Amino acid sequence: MATSYVWNSFNRFSNLKKNIIKCQPILWNHILQRHISYGGRLQGDTVRIGCASGFWGDTMTSTPQLLHKGKIDYLVLDYLSEITMSLLAAMKRKDNAAGYTPDFVQTVISPHIKIIQKKGVKVIANAGGVNPTACALALKAICEQANVHLNIAVVSGDDLMDQAADLLNSGVTEMYSGITMPKTVTSINAYFGAGPIARALDLGADIVVTGRCVDSALVLGPLLHKFKWSFDDFERFSQASLAGHLIECGAQVTGGIFTDWHTVPDWSNIGFPIVECAADGSFVVTKPPGTGGLVSKGTVSEQLLYEIGDPACYELPDVNADFSQVTLEEVKGVQDAVFVTGAKGMPPSSKYKVSATYADGYRLTAVCFVRGPRSKLKAIRTAEEIIKRCRTIFTSLGLADFTKVNIEAIGSENNYGPLSALPQGTRECALWLAVHHQDQKALNIMAREIAPAGTGMAPGLTAIVGGRPKVSPVLKLFSFLHDKDTFKIDISMNGEHLETYTPAKTVSQSNKCSRPAQLIASISNACKGSHSYRLEDLAYTRSGDKGNNCNIGVVARHPAYLPYLKAALTEQSLAQYFSHLMEDTDWAKKVTRYDCPGIHALNFVLHNSLGGGGIASLRSDPQGKAYGQMLLDFQLHNMPSLEDLRT
Repeated sequence: MATSYVWNSFNRFSNLKKNIIKCQPILWNHILQRHISYGGRLQGDTVRIGCASGFWGDTMTSTPQLLHKGKIDYLVLDYLSEITMSLLAAMKRKDNAAGYTPDFVQTVISPHIKIIQKKGVKVIANAGGVNPTACALALKAICEQANVHLNIAVVSGDDLMDQAADLLNSGVTEMYSGITMPKTVTSINAYFGAGPIARALDLGADIVVTGRCVDSALVLGPLLHKFKWSFDDFERFSQASLAGHLIECGAQVTGGIFTDWHTVPDWSNIGFPIVECAADGSFVVTKPPGTGGLVSKGTVSEQLLYEIGDPACYELPDVNADFSQVTLEEVKGVQDAVFVTGAKGMPPSSKYKVSATYADGYRLTAVCFVRGPRSKLKAIRTAEEIIKRCRTIFTSLGLADFTKVNIEAIGSENNYGPLSALPQGTRECALWLAVHHQDQKALNIMAREIAPAGTGMAPGLTAIVGGRPKVSPVLKLFSFLHDKDTFKIDISMNGEHLETYTPAKTVSQSNKCSRPAQLIASISNACKGSHSYRLEDLAYTRSGDKGNNCNIGVVARHPAYLPYLKAALTEQSLAQYFSHLMEDTDWAKKVTRYDCPGIHALNFVLHNSLGGGGIASLRSDPQGKAYGQMLLDFQLHNMPSLEDLRT
């Protein structure tokens, strides 16, 4: 019906239609696609939101692609992580006019400011970091230089550094480890929600700059502004937050780091994500026409589980979201379009999550190439001898020992531990030697003791990557909860304070999340067989970090595979598989498994598995990005053939 209606409408302008089809077939298909609303799945007015940045340092090709090809109403950019916040705080300590992400000003707004104004695209970014006011001033200068007027709004109040002394005295404790707040805190920022962003747009903002806010709020904010949802409309809030969660990492949902990477075309021109959202909260994930990458159930499923814990209880400032029953549908006849629905919502907490960073000594990392027979043994012995020599020097100077040492022979499957298929290593590898010490002087000494290994230790050391390694401070994460009522959230426009925003009051549930009971997989003998498969044959995987924890999402390639995945991938089997990377000795504390039946998936959280995580970790994979890939070799036995299962 919808398709027929659109064609009849356009036939009134048949000559125009023919010219568009002849000259710009991609544009015509895009116009038609929007008018038929993906087969009628999206009803009424819709909003198109494109995300051009998943982190500070993302490609500069994304913004022009979305502006010129995406037909977007809003452009959002996510820059912040815990690591980024600590770096920006260090920048501000050196220069009071710094502390925001300069890329936003220099590569997003400055080159494209006139097309942003011409198309009327609203821009929302958490580029303000720890200094959103300075970011707004830099944007104002760009506007004046280009003779363009845009209303620039700032959302502030997330920074609690001026309350550090009070927080220390209050005895606040870390929400995961229970330790008290250290005195060496360098940044303290709360995760704000979408309300202030929506209000800034209500007040006429063309660009909204925030400090720390939850990533999904960048998308929920404009939808709340557009559709005027009630703050207790938790179903729509959950759907919109899911839309934000899916696109906030940029190209990760459009084929980037996809398990089946070999099926994803044209990485150099990968399309950045767009969500087209309707007033009922349903939405379609897509990308600009004519770009590389891939949007499919597989790519969207992987991203849905990225960096979350329990899919049935994803705690956000605006809603406690339940993604466990979400369903995905590839829209027939429309390339790179996945329809998403089914998220549920519950009232959020009365507290904001706050992330602080604190200084904890210094680190040094040296990477050296080693070649020749028994390269793994040479690399490890070289590192051990360097450490031994440095300890001798430290003792003679009255310096303490290293706090922590990490040695890896990269290229020898070092991170696979006992699972390595190359126990003897290869004929070349890279030595990764990372250490932690409380005294910078000690690591400056060690930095000078790396190069002598090239003439006084093993043969085959060819180079030190980057020359003499540099000492850098270690910043660790300290997270806690703080009452929303204690925050003063200010909205300014063009340098003038407009109002103080008061978050909506919602009644928090005592039992924050209610999870439906999940059936334990039980496979009868009649359903077993003689086949063995690698996990990659049966599932997609995606892994990411939250502090010192790593999550691995496992998505069945076919619903019939899920019972076998559940039977084989238990908390104990995962703990055993990754035991060499975990710090806990108590098996019960190592791994937690969650069900996500809507997308036929499992989500695993590996506790204390990243060596401290982020900047604090001395490992070559401090954020667990490769853990999902490592799991692809997990063996499942006694299965029927996949053909039999699918039929």
